[in-house]
Amino acid sequence: QVQLVESGGGLVQPGGSLRLSCAASGFGLEYWNIGGFRQAPGKEREGVSCVSRSGDSTYYADSVKGRFTISRDNAKNMVYLQMNDLKPEDTANYYCARSFTPLARSLCKAPDFGSWGQGTQVTVSS
Repeated sequence: QVQLVESGGGLVQPGGSLRLSCAASGFGLEYWNIGGFRQAPGKEREGVSCVSRSGDSTYYADSVKGRFTISRDNAKNMVYLQMNDLKPEDTANYYCARSFTPLARSLCKAPDFGSWGQGTQVTVSS
């Protein structure tokens, strides 16, 4: 059974850090591009960061560049999103998903991704 399970969310103060994890099972992670997305209440799901199969290509939304870092460990079937200098506007439910579409074509857009996890909530508040 194909599964992506997110973890690591929580409540953090502005300026703080969190590391989200995305655990893959039921498929060969090394064959798939992986994306990190978020959705806040009343807003569309947006691509935050995506990483290619081998990890040599990444994408970041302008709003998180310089603050978030995506990485993957295919041997451990894990993808990580390190989030630093968090802001209240980063508050959302965060998801991971997979795609065969090359990042250069998908541009980390949700319609090209599937097998969505259940999400993990990130709340940035003082």
